[in-house]
Amino acid sequence: MAGSVNLPGRGVLFDLDGTLADTAPDLGFALNQQRLVRGMPELPIEAVRSQASSGARGLLKIGFNIEPGQSGYDAMRDEFLDIYERNLSRNTRLFPGVSALLEQVERRGLRWGIVTNKAERFTFPLLRTLTLMDRAACVICGDTTPNPKPHPAPLLAAAEKLGTPARQCIYVGDDERDVQAGHAAGMPVVVARYGYLGNGTPPEQWGADGFIDAPEDLLGVLFDGAARPI
Repeated sequence: MAGSVNLPGRGVLFDLDGTLADTAPDLGFALNQQRLVRGMPELPIEAVRSQASSGARGLLKIGFNIEPGQSGYDAMRDEFLDIYERNLSRNTRLFPGVSALLEQVERRGLRWGIVTNKAERFTFPLLRTLTLMDRAACVICGDTTPNPKPHPAPLLAAAEKLGTPARQCIYVGDDERDVQAGHAAGMPVVVARYGYLGNGTPPEQWGADGFIDAPEDLLGVLFDGAARPI
């Protein structure tokens, strides 16, 4: 690993979609069910991945070219969310290496939690299926605080639950808003390059404090103080 970025931390917080779990297959399934009943072909998973972290808003944009504020959007969003709620864990899995990473984090006594913009109605049952709900020291969802990411409130709430000052936490995510939220909360942010990353500004321009190319790379950040430099 060329060079290093010192990221001291006593707590680690993770985004969910695209960082801990590959949820794109089930998000794509819900979107494609909507397309099929309207006589439209299914979208390939590759088309879904880049928007998976953007939730219903991003997925409905690529699936139907419809956005919030347009006629019919609210009904389409509600339909999408209802389908997704019934199919949360058909094919969603932890990314390879995540289980081993969390085991090492726990073995070394570091507290960890999840901060996601996914609503509680989806997050809690999914985490139970993935057997993470009872392991995480905190789970902050998109509707836990009045403002979701990129507002810093969810991350500050998570740090409080961890009992760790925000500046001593590290946030790991795969979207530009994760970097914005983390920095607004006073946390260093590591970008998971194996995640979804969106299709906007390249992640190298997000201002992150470091990158990892696989979940196990985070062990070097947490315990050796090294991350791939920007």
